[in-house]
Amino acid sequence: MASNRCKRLAAHAGIIMLIVIAVLAAGCRDRGGDSGGMAEDVRPQPSASADEGEKSAENVEEERALEDEGSEARGEPYRIEAEGLAIPWSIDFHGDDIYMSEREGRVITVRKGTLVREELQLAKPVHHDGEGGLLGFLLAPDFAESRQAYAYHTYREQGQAKNRIVLLLHEEGGWQEKRALLEDIPGSLYHNGGRLAFGPDGMLYATTGDAAEKSLAQDKSSLAGKILRMLPDGGIPEDNPIADSYVYTYGHRNPQGMAWTAEGVMYSTEHGPSGSVGGHDEINLIVAGSNYGWPMLIGEQSQEGMISPVYHTGMETIAPSGMLIDAEGRLLIAGLRGEAIYRYSPDTDTMEKLHEGEGRIRDVRLKDDRLYFITNNKDGRGFPAPEDDRLISITWP
Repeated sequence: MASNRCKRLAAHAGIIMLIVIAVLAAGCRDRGGDSGGMAEDVRPQPSASADEGEKSAENVEEERALEDEGSEARGEPYRIEAEGLAIPWSIDFHGDDIYMSEREGRVITVRKGTLVREELQLAKPVHHDGEGGLLGFLLAPDFAESRQAYAYHTYREQGQAKNRIVLLLHEEGGWQEKRALLEDIPGSLYHNGGRLAFGPDGMLYATTGDAAEKSLAQDKSSLAGKILRMLPDGGIPEDNPIADSYVYTYGHRNPQGMAWTAEGVMYSTEHGPSGSVGGHDEINLIVAGSNYGWPMLIGEQSQEGMISPVYHTGMETIAPSGMLIDAEGRLLIAGLRGEAIYRYSPDTDTMEKLHEGEGRIRDVRLKDDRLYFITNNKDGRGFPAPEDDRLISITWP
């Protein structure tokens, strides 16, 4: 890590000096590029247009170098756990082993500093296009004995993009599909959701996007634009809010994060609208059977029978993805467009940046007093450095 920092600092020393001088002259202005523009909608070749708040590749490298310099000055313990990853999407742990999904359709294991990349053998291959691909990945609670895991991935059938949730078995040489738990979840180039998590009730939850068809989020017979809840074997729980349905909540645009407090309170993160409105990314307090208003509501708008977010970002776009809740009940959120890890405190209704300078952040996890996170600078919107994408950990708190 030290050598990488030195190389970056040396390569940009002259530019950094100019930046420092400019900042002093301007009275330490805030960083630009964190507000306005589109949420996480794919652009094959990201532009650096000022009106969309994008950064140039040079600015990204300068910011990373400055962040590294600041980290060393603070003596912040910082460790690169793995690098050269290909758009990782989810993080999970088994003991000291770290597991990650890669959107192109592979599962990575990092064991004692060694990276092993394994293919998935699926009945319906991963379709990696736009925001789709191998997304959520979650080890079974009894993984040590069963060697099973759950995956959420995009596939293509009869010319249409769809998503499915499958049970995997890890055997010698890779991961094999054991059986499909749920298929025909509407998919698209955009808005596939994809997060998997076990709730404190032992149920498997999944987020789905509206598949770029807004009306599906309000259609309770559709699996799009929802948070789904199922038994670990794929069955429908008898106490789901809609009889004989996986639908737990509806009216979502593109939720990508879920977590629970120690008291069992559930939160979710969700991408706000694109275009001229922009921003309005959401944190929602999840209540079974509730309607979260998309596409009728954004921001603080309200309507009878619909639930507004507990927090939204206004015109700023951070494109929130994976999240966790710490022991104090605070939400730690991975920001893609925001290029930072954010912390939301429900008690004070405040959002703050905790860590930045790495580019786009897709997922966050806490383990053994360390905060782990993965970058997504190769996802088509970032400006990847030679070592991207990376799994990084820092001391927490």
